[in-house]
Amino acid sequence: MTAHGFRALYERLRSQAAADPTVDGRCGALRRLTPERVAAAAAEVRLGHTVSLAAPIETEPGPDSPEPATHRMTGPGPRDLGSDGLHFATDRFAMNVHGDADSHLDALCHVVFDGELYGGAPAGTVTAEGARTLSVDVLESGIVGRGVLLDIPRLRGIPWLEPGDHVSSGDLTAAEAAQGVHVGPGDLLFVRVGHRLRRTDLGPWHAATARTGLHPTAMEFLAERQVAVLGGDGNNDTAPSPVEDIAFPVHVLAIQAMGIHLMDYLRFEDLVEVCAREGRWSFLCVVAPLRLPGATGSPVNPIAAL
Repeated sequence: MTAHGFRALYERLRSQAAADPTVDGRCGALRRLTPERVAAAAAEVRLGHTVSLAAPIETEPGPDSPEPATHRMTGPGPRDLGSDGLHFATDRFAMNVHGDADSHLDALCHVVFDGELYGGAPAGTVTAEGARTLSVDVLESGIVGRGVLLDIPRLRGIPWLEPGDHVSSGDLTAAEAAQGVHVGPGDLLFVRVGHRLRRTDLGPWHAATARTGLHPTAMEFLAERQVAVLGGDGNNDTAPSPVEDIAFPVHVLAIQAMGIHLMDYLRFEDLVEVCAREGRWSFLCVVAPLRLPGATGSPVNPIAAL
């Protein structure tokens, strides 16, 4: 895709979002999660079965996680373990939120493009102390809605898409038809490319330079269906990028142009098993990011309830 073609797509999707009464300048597309749609999503729970959509956090370095999370015990001390009375086990955790291995959510302040954040907010609102607007704070009440999983490797009859491949709008509509599900306004759309299964079977690789994602034109599908949130088992962006001089075109379009929160590097294998067995690909989804004032994202453990 040429830089000119991407710019035209960007301007079109940004203009559509700006004119769309179902989005706003603070929460973006999350405004589509109306109380009525949240209540309707609760009807998706029939089995009382819950499934995590997150991968275990990486604490060992690897090709896609050179600076993994650190987890260390701070108590009890050796003397405490050998003495009577009350003692507490305590620990400390730290991580790079926006990596290429751990499941995380991107806030609307995460992407700066042409000197602006989503909705035209100045880039200068992101400071060394944190983001003064559009941070993960806006998700203090969580995200609750109808989740839909579209399994692209299942559609193509393969275990996973190879790094560098793209998911198109045509793939998304074909997956809908094959799975008997329809993506609609306010849905949380999850697109499986098989990244996690490939990583499990073949081992981690340098995903920053080679991964599967959505083609930028697939964002027109999300705009047409008025999707509220997008999540993938990869980065959602392909590497190498299909767009000249734009490394993360899907991030630019989804977050900065359309106001759609992203979740990257989720894990869908357990959910696929349940959905395939039950013959249904929609569910209630609950996402509860950490309340980190001024943060550009958060580790996240989305829960599907079927």
